[in-house]
Amino acid sequence: MLETNRCVVSKISNDDYDDVKEIYLNEEVRKYLGGTREIDSISKILAQMVRPPDHSFYWKIKDKRTDSFVGLISLDPHHSGDQLEISYQLLPQWWGKGYAGEVLSSVLHYGFTVLKLPRVVAETQTANLRSLRLLEKSGMKLVTIRQRFGAEQSIYQIERDDLK
Repeated sequence: MLETNRCVVSKISNDDYDDVKEIYLNEEVRKYLGGTREIDSISKILAQMVRPPDHSFYWKIKDKRTDSFVGLISLDPHHSGDQLEISYQLLPQWWGKGYAGEVLSSVLHYGFTVLKLPRVVAETQTANLRSLRLLEKSGMKLVTIRQRFGAEQSIYQIERDDLK
């Protein structure tokens, strides 16, 4: 479990089905992530998060004060296969309030200090301006742009020594 000033970041359990469903069926959240998922796929997604493959880490984010579900964050192998990628999905009511940056910073710190990762990458659609700003604010640097998943993707990276 990780804690930030306002959040608790902990492992996902089977009891989190409704929260995972809320994220994966939310059109605003999934706008730049390939769209919403079919409701029949939620159980399979949750099962992978509860029992992740090696070198994959999935967490739920909850507000400390209210115990409300904020979203999900993960570290798992990037499509390139040679680095771990940080990914996050927060419900819209938590956007623009600093929660994503707070949790992103905490998980990056965990990746570098506990997992001893040399670097972490992030990939987002170039059209997702909020996510681009968040990654840059966290100290990540744009390393390449690619066409993938039917859209232009910006790939960012941060090295252990770059962490603020």
